[in-house]
Amino acid sequence: MDVLRVDDQLTDEERLVRDTVRAFVAERVAPHVAEWFEEGAFPARELGPELGKLGLLGMHLEGYGCAGTSAVAYGVACRELEAADSGLRSFVSVQGSLAMAAIHKYGSEEQKNRWLPPMAAGEAIGCFGLTEPDRGSDPGDMRTRARRDGADWVLDGAKMWITNGSVADVAVVWARTEEGVRGFLVPAGTPGFSARDIHRKMSLRASVTSELVLEGVRLPADAVLPGVTGLKGPLGCLSEARYGILWGAVGAGRACYESAVEYARTREQFGKPIGSFQLTQEKLAWMEVALGQAGLVALHVGRLKDAGKVTPQQVSFGKLANVRAALDVARQARTVLGANGITLEYPVIRHMNNLESVLTYEGTQEIHTLVLGQAITGISAYR
Repeated sequence: MDVLRVDDQLTDEERLVRDTVRAFVAERVAPHVAEWFEEGAFPARELGPELGKLGLLGMHLEGYGCAGTSAVAYGVACRELEAADSGLRSFVSVQGSLAMAAIHKYGSEEQKNRWLPPMAAGEAIGCFGLTEPDRGSDPGDMRTRARRDGADWVLDGAKMWITNGSVADVAVVWARTEEGVRGFLVPAGTPGFSARDIHRKMSLRASVTSELVLEGVRLPADAVLPGVTGLKGPLGCLSEARYGILWGAVGAGRACYESAVEYARTREQFGKPIGSFQLTQEKLAWMEVALGQAGLVALHVGRLKDAGKVTPQQVSFGKLANVRAALDVARQARTVLGANGITLEYPVIRHMNNLESVLTYEGTQEIHTLVLGQAITGISAYR
């Protein structure tokens, strides 16, 4: 498979990352992930140090124990992680591209030295509190507030759909202040701060998803991230996470495609493998085309990022196009597997359900459509 041979364009270092992550996933995740999904569990504390040992947490960041790899190497890692499960890639993305990236971009030297080395090692877990219960796509209208009280800050509000929330040692929480939106580092156990897991999910079940509640949370002056004021802070981090998603979606789609191809070669109907029927071959051909195109988009955006030329609009293009492509592949693969496609004996329905969340988080399909619409017309449709 991979008719276009996209991976032939990778460097030796990038192939090494691919093979290392793929081997880790095959040994440590693939045998257990269906069970985690069914149970609604994710062993964050167990896997965190193992991911850290491989250098996968904040791997694209420089210094403070981070690996400092290329953007493409990071993307390849996200692809291989999400081929196992979107929840695994989400854990790594939130840790590295949201929580760690916020501290790395906007934190003080003291904050960086305090948090980044243990987070890179997987010994400390972070989460990123931006989305609110009624303010998903419009973070500029956030209701969480931070007010000064003497030398301290006091935070009140709530955040929703927060990956890693209840297992995090530190939350990067964005709140409105008199001077604009600011980021705050809220350690777990701070009085007034709590995290409640969200249950009864049918998607991203192998992932910890929480609501954060802040009730009179008092923080010292040095808890604020000093390097940014305004929405450009959290939105800059979201662009980093979206970049990982546009690679990860290719991995999820590939896992569904590979399962469909193997099934089509071995499942017999009317005395021959269903892969010999023209209608099945047509489905597989379109899956191959979709994944080939998505892989090229991911690689091109990654090369632009490594060259320092990538734009948020290009990341939106990749996130919008590749997640939709992966979801289409998953749905087609499900039809190839027939009734077997809805069981956790195969990865397809799990990926398909997960991708429904990936389609929505880090910017909904509609938001990325409007980002591109504004890039095309020069007119914003948000207001």
